[in-house]
Amino acid sequence: MLRITVELLPGGREQEKRVIATADIARVSDGRFGALADYRVALQDAVLSEVGERAVVRSYPRWAASVWDLVARGIAAALNQDIEALPARPAKPQVKVHTNDAGFRYVRLDEIPEPTRTFFDRKLAGSGIPDHGCAYAHDWFDFLNGYR
Repeated sequence: MLRITVELLPGGREQEKRVIATADIARVSDGRFGALADYRVALQDAVLSEVGERAVVRSYPRWAASVWDLVARGIAAALNQDIEALPARPAKPQVKVHTNDAGFRYVRLDEIPEPTRTFFDRKLAGSGIPDHGCAYAHDWFDFLNGYR
């Protein structure tokens, strides 16, 4: 089995590194003479838990390419319903900004698509909120611009 680990090193500091995601790629069957194999792929994210679908890369020619080719195909298949191609590139979420009676601009968390909502909600820790299930628009824009 292969385990690919993605670590975050804040500011490039090795001593502060933490694992933020893993991919497990396990050989589940061999073809004739072991030249072709099927591999099961599972992706995990520290915040989102399981990501994508469990996928299988089928009849992979084991010794025909670098291990990175298998890793890339496995990740693509898990993110794209067993298709060995990347899904469309995600777009920046467009979320409606509301204004309350007092003139404060806010966004509703339930209008923010996943997984963006989960990441944003974690970054809101310690911030004031205009109402239950909402966040101030300036916090949303700060998040989108990488300041949170």
